[in-house]
Amino acid sequence: MSEGREARREGGTGGFFLKGSLMLVVACIAIYMISQFFRNSINVIGPDLAREYDLDARSLSLVASVFFLSFAVVQIPLGMAIDRYGPKICLVVPALIALAGTLMFALARNYVELVVARAVIGVGCSSFLMAPLAIYAERFPPTRFGTLVGLHVGAGSLGAIGATAPLAWSAALWGWRSAFLFVAVLTVALIALLLVFVREDEAGKQRRSAKRESPRDLLRGVADVSKIDSFWPIFIMQMISYPAFGAIVALWSGPWLAQVYGVPLETRGNMLLAMTVAQIAGLFIFGPADRWFKSYKLPCMIGATVCGLVLGLAAVIAIPAGLVLAYLVLVGFVFGFSPALTAHGKSLFPPHLMGRGLSIMNIAAIGGVYVQQWLTGQVMDLFDPQIVNGARIYPPEAFRWVFGLLAVEILLGVAIYSRARDPHPDRS
Repeated sequence: MSEGREARREGGTGGFFLKGSLMLVVACIAIYMISQFFRNSINVIGPDLAREYDLDARSLSLVASVFFLSFAVVQIPLGMAIDRYGPKICLVVPALIALAGTLMFALARNYVELVVARAVIGVGCSSFLMAPLAIYAERFPPTRFGTLVGLHVGAGSLGAIGATAPLAWSAALWGWRSAFLFVAVLTVALIALLLVFVREDEAGKQRRSAKRESPRDLLRGVADVSKIDSFWPIFIMQMISYPAFGAIVALWSGPWLAQVYGVPLETRGNMLLAMTVAQIAGLFIFGPADRWFKSYKLPCMIGATVCGLVLGLAAVIAIPAGLVLAYLVLVGFVFGFSPALTAHGKSLFPPHLMGRGLSIMNIAAIGGVYVQQWLTGQVMDLFDPQIVNGARIYPPEAFRWVFGLLAVEILLGVAIYSRARDPHPDRS
């Protein structure tokens, strides 16, 4: 019996990890932490970059968002590669690319080099969620998938914590370049961890060997994914929900705290740390939520609706200074519903389309972050900033418009998503 079939058998009897599978999951989570760090790091060092390179809001938003653009662009080739060659090689090779991009970023001499380095890092980090999810889909039963997504994203988001207070402290003491050189060294160690502990399901390897799809077949599979019933409502919800949080946590929450409330760097890092920890708690809680509700759609509908209402609150009123930390914690927690949404998407795809299906869904999530960060940058620049000590200071109304735009988008996404079917295995 293959490990994948044994995993499915044991999944029904309470055995969550097979022998050797625990370290596999640990290795996959560890490399995902690097991606989470990069996603959020510009929020903390953004003011330093803006001063050093004289960047306006549009330029800074490009430095942040080009990571997500390059990440999204390679998702379809990545999904094809996972289905054709297997997920392990699609973890290791991109990790080497991420290492090269990290060194480029740490040594960047001008704005163009910053943008190029961020794009290279985005390509490198492009597989750190999708390849592990493909491994989990092969090695574990469907009812465990949502829990594993929550575990992977939740524990992996500890890397985002590194991009809050720890990055702020190290940037203040040694400079942001030294922090990124340290991350490069850490990436080398994590690549070694992948090589040692990541093993693929034998049944999946045999299936790929038995049916070597041609490039035309691989492309046809991409089209087949888009024709699956309920694909588009879930795709649209993915394109709106996580990207809204990405625009807040990775770009605008730091300037919002600094410019509207006058929060200094280290305190700002601590507050963003609290928001990130709250999101991790939400990810762990929402991970198995589909099993509690016996539904993929219901926990997603609840989470997304609350997200829209919470963001709308900051659009219509000025959050009191004494409640800002609590507000950020609430925002982080309610956006933790993404594992249930990912599990919903995964439930649509047959095994031979799993890599392409998951990767196309990830295009929505990551490409959406690029769109949201670019779009909100345009909204911010509709308001004339004041120049104070060489920095551009935007009025509170600019940030309220950003929150309002994101809130409206999410609530519209909920209306569209409500039409998706719910193929949860526990539904009667």
